[in-house]
Amino acid sequence: MSHSKPPRGVLLDIDGTLLDSNDQHARAWGDALMEHDVRIPVDELRRRIGEGGDKLLPQVSRIDPDSAVGQAITKRSREIFRRRYLATCVTFPRARELVARMKDEGLTIVVATSAAKEELAALLHVAGIHDLIEDATTSSDAEKSKPDPDIVVAAARKTGLENDVLVMVGDTPYDVQAAARAGIRAVAVRSGGWTDAELAGAVAVYADVAELLHLYDASPFGRARPDASARAMRSFEHRR
Repeated sequence: MSHSKPPRGVLLDIDGTLLDSNDQHARAWGDALMEHDVRIPVDELRRRIGEGGDKLLPQVSRIDPDSAVGQAITKRSREIFRRRYLATCVTFPRARELVARMKDEGLTIVVATSAAKEELAALLHVAGIHDLIEDATTSSDAEKSKPDPDIVVAAARKTGLENDVLVMVGDTPYDVQAAARAGIRAVAVRSGGWTDAELAGAVAVYADVAELLHLYDASPFGRARPDASARAMRSFEHRR
């Protein structure tokens, strides 16, 4: 795939990228599994956050996600997350500013998350970006979760743009791998707890969305509009 074209659209992950919520998702899965007498260390579960239940369950417990038990655990983990843990999630610094900057630059923004459809509205509100998002795809829109490309492909289609002008932003190797399999560039942030080596394949890696915003003009997104730096400077001078 060609990476020479400037981006015109962005596919955004939420958990671990804009919202500090990976630990809470891991605890919710652990609680749901424990209700079925399956005990998995939270640290092991956390390494799987970013995948959906179709991947997580068989890898940590050998439970068939399509079985009655597997479906019950998946449903229960979502309920526990919403009722016990969602209120404890916080937005990463400058997350809204970054999304607003992308929108101001004319980028088409679509969320591409492995979260369930019923979780999406709450996640967007907690992240403080519900009014900035044009569309979204969730686990409900895909047969298979990340690192399979289904969710990313569905999100790309909603942009109405070609893959070579899209960039995925995520925090896990699953985001990077899903984007690559979809033929789309990925920019990664370490805020989800992964290292540069584990995020290999991303065209750029930043500490978090605040650093991405700080270095925006030099990032892949800064090249989205050739006159972005000049316009930003004019706006700054106008406010002085």
